[in-house]
Amino acid sequence: MLHPIESRPTAPVASPATPPVVSPVATARVLQHRPAPQPQPQGDDDPWHTGAACRRDEVGLFFAPSKEPTAARLSREEQAKQVCARCPVLLECREHALAQPEPYGVWGGLTAAERRVVLARRRRRDTELREAARVPARRRIAG
Repeated sequence: MLHPIESRPTAPVASPATPPVVSPVATARVLQHRPAPQPQPQGDDDPWHTGAACRRDEVGLFFAPSKEPTAARLSREEQAKQVCARCPVLLECREHALAQPEPYGVWGGLTAAERRVVLARRRRRDTELREAARVPARRRIAG
């Protein structure tokens, strides 16, 4: 009989055909072209991702494997959002994903589809504000 520790499943090894799964924070580090920071207390000079909760959790939660069934995807995304909900840098992560824009994964508690909606709303709001600024002041005042 195996000891409980020995019977734990091991992490899957990525094959050459399978791209490695990374967390949002790991992707942010690659995009910034700097070595991975060591965990340390968050200060004013530290990048936002040093305090991210996803640094300590299962990275597979944040990105979908290929051909993932819908029920499994929804469950995985909900688990990832629970990690994000307790993250002290949730807003910084979300803004990073919206500014890039990140096309895949859960970032800042939002899926890629949810981020597309947020970006569309921001574009619409910006367009409306520009249009409102073009209307002369006297035309905006309703009689």
